[in-house]
Amino acid sequence: MEDFISQLLLHVRGIWKYRWLAIGTVWVVASLGWVVVLRLPNDYQSSARVFVDTQSILKPLMASMTSMPNVQQQVSIMSRTLLSRPNLERVLRMVDLDVDATTPRQREHQIDELAARLKISGTTTNDIYSITYGGDNPKQVHDVVQALLTIFLEGSFKGKKADSQHAIRFIDDQIKNYEQRLVAAENTVKEFKLRNSALLPRQGVDYSAQLAIASDALSTARIDLLEAEQARIAIQARINGDPLPAGADPRPRAIVNPDIDARIAAINKNLDTLRLQYTDLHPDVVSARRLLAQLEARKIEESKLAQRDGDPGRFYSPMLQQLKVALTEADAKVAAMRVRVHEYSVRHERLREQSNAVPEVESQLAQLNRDYEINKDNYEKLIARRESARLSGDLSSSTEMMTFRIIDPPTMPISPVGPNRRLFHTGVLLIALCAGMGAALLISQVRPTFVSPSALREITGLNVLGTVSMTWNDAERTKLRRGQYLLGAAFTALLGLYGAIMASGFLTG
Repeated sequence: MEDFISQLLLHVRGIWKYRWLAIGTVWVVASLGWVVVLRLPNDYQSSARVFVDTQSILKPLMASMTSMPNVQQQVSIMSRTLLSRPNLERVLRMVDLDVDATTPRQREHQIDELAARLKISGTTTNDIYSITYGGDNPKQVHDVVQALLTIFLEGSFKGKKADSQHAIRFIDDQIKNYEQRLVAAENTVKEFKLRNSALLPRQGVDYSAQLAIASDALSTARIDLLEAEQARIAIQARINGDPLPAGADPRPRAIVNPDIDARIAAINKNLDTLRLQYTDLHPDVVSARRLLAQLEARKIEESKLAQRDGDPGRFYSPMLQQLKVALTEADAKVAAMRVRVHEYSVRHERLREQSNAVPEVESQLAQLNRDYEINKDNYEKLIARRESARLSGDLSSSTEMMTFRIIDPPTMPISPVGPNRRLFHTGVLLIALCAGMGAALLISQVRPTFVSPSALREITGLNVLGTVSMTWNDAERTKLRRGQYLLGAAFTALLGLYGAIMASGFLTG
């Protein structure tokens, strides 16, 4: 501690030795610093505060009809992007700051300086936003804040109208695309139905049901034909009289009847075809055999009629005439029933041949209908979304969705808010004092002297036997006192100048 004190005293003595250099340095640094501080431009500041009311009655009323725009997010994004380059260029044009910029570099400097001085702050909980700008021109500061406030209000009112218009144009393009797809799908389904009309379901009845109905109709027609043939045989038997006597040869091959033989040959041919496809227990095979047996029996009956002893008189009896009329009607009915059976057989065969293609046709039709329904559903959804987008755009740009209330409008600043010259003057004085003492200390170190026997002893390592004291005469004492007075006066003048500057700052501030 003693070493530290001794070193400190040593440095103080060194500074005191070059005290005039120190006081001169203090005066120079303080004067230059105070001049610089006085020449600093005044900083005027203007601000404005805006309250945004986003609680609109339209929200609950229109919530079920369209997508509601996030007004709070919209205003928040607008406040964050307010200092974008296009907005800053617009502010420069609005306050006529761009007329001073003659080169692109100057214009960039103006934009950077404007962005640095502008400050925007807000609270998302209270929806209060403030805009602050500072500069050396009071009117210009006010105009900049007013211009930025106007841009903020206009940008917030526009909302997402442009985004909604882009969305509507995109949806319109998609609607046209799906409309073309829908027309193409409708034409494809129509052409497919026309091309495969015979294989498509009719009136809610599918192809398997049609095949079952045709099979039932064919079976019914065959039964009706069999009944008609049995009735005809019965009428023919009444006309022919008694049955064959016992012991007569009933074999049809010994009897020649061209009409019945042709029918029997046709039935045998059909029976051979049926046996190739079905078993002997199939209803069609059984029905063909039954019909063949009936024809053979009829052939035997007609042969017996030919063998009977004819009586020309019996052909003229009223009963016989009625039987012949009934036989004619029965023949006509049998012929009609044969035509019906043949037609039903043709239909049944055609349906059965086409039954393999029906599942493929139905699958293709189901796929075409599915594609058509998908396109139709997407088309209707796009129509609804387009109306919703239009309502959303109108709501986002509506002034009823948000209400702006200017709490503090921008005012023309009267007194500057900066710079704090009193603080700067004090800082300059402190820096000047430190600079003066530092300069004196530096010179004392560059040009060292021994100010005490102890310092000489420490540096040389030799013992000091004695010292010679300074003998001051009256003239030297007077000169020393005059120097001390001048030094005090210089320092006092410096403090007085500082006080005057501070006082003038209080008066003007």
